[in-house]
Amino acid sequence: MKKTTFARWIGVLALGVGVQVMAHAAEPKAADAAGASAAGSCEDRAVDKNGKKLAGAAKASFLKKCAGETKTSCEDKAVDKNGKKLAGAAKASSMKKCEAEAAGAK
Repeated sequence: MKKTTFARWIGVLALGVGVQVMAHAAEPKAADAAGASAAGSCEDRAVDKNGKKLAGAAKASFLKKCAGETKTSCEDKAVDKNGKKLAGAAKASSMKKCEAEAAGAK
C-alpha cells in the first residue's frame, strides 16, 4: 500500500512539472514583443531576436523606423466620430495626444 501511495505522489509531481513547463512555453518572448506594433514604447521594443537591448546604429535605426510607424498609425487614428479625417487644430491635438501616448506607453 505504501508503494502505491508513493507512485501516486510521483505521478502528481510529474504532472505539476509538466504544467509549469507548458505555462512557461506559452509566455511571449522578447523578440515577439518587439514585432508587436501596439503595446510598449519604441525604446522598450528596441531588442534583437535574442531579447538583448539594441545599441548604437541598430538602436537609432530601429527608433527612427518605430517613430515613423507611430506617426503613420496616429494619422490613421485621427478621424472624427463619423469616420472623416480630422484637419487643423483638431488633427494637431489628436496627433499630439496619440504620439505622446505611443511614446510614453509603459
